[in-house]
Amino acid sequence: MHPTVRRTWAPRGRTPLLRQRTRHYRKLSAIGGVSISPSRRRLGWYLQFHRDQSIRQEQVLAFLRHLLRHLRGAVLVVWDRLSAHRGAAVRDFIEHQSRLDVEWLPAYAPELNPEEYGWAHLKGHALANYCPDQLDELHEAVLVASDAARTRQALLRAFVYASGLPIRL
Repeated sequence: MHPTVRRTWAPRGRTPLLRQRTRHYRKLSAIGGVSISPSRRRLGWYLQFHRDQSIRQEQVLAFLRHLLRHLRGAVLVVWDRLSAHRGAAVRDFIEHQSRLDVEWLPAYAPELNPEEYGWAHLKGHALANYCPDQLDELHEAVLVASDAARTRQALLRAFVYASGLPIRL
């Protein structure tokens, strides 16, 4: 619920003020992934949001099921080393899915994850200086901003290029 504060323009003598609620205990967690179609090289950005929950194995499993429903053919997941990704339930699920394979990013290398550039874009551009009063307002704003970003192929390509992964698009 705390805003990402960025520089902005304002008339001289009128410094913009960001008013936010303090000691706010509610949160909006997210899980997502950038997909690359092998045949058409079209990119997608799949996102799921969870109110007042942290991302745990149950949310990871729900996201993987979502991906398998929406993506055809073999799915290669390139993951960071979040503990929820490495749990026993997730490992068991992956072992029983013939279409699903996992590769791991090195530990402490968020700069290699294209998804991190997506979150940075949302926080630093689309939602910069945004101070919602309620969690519902934040959730709606994030949905609108992410839907706008998901339709921009050039922006999604920029996430992949910024990561430096050896992927030809």
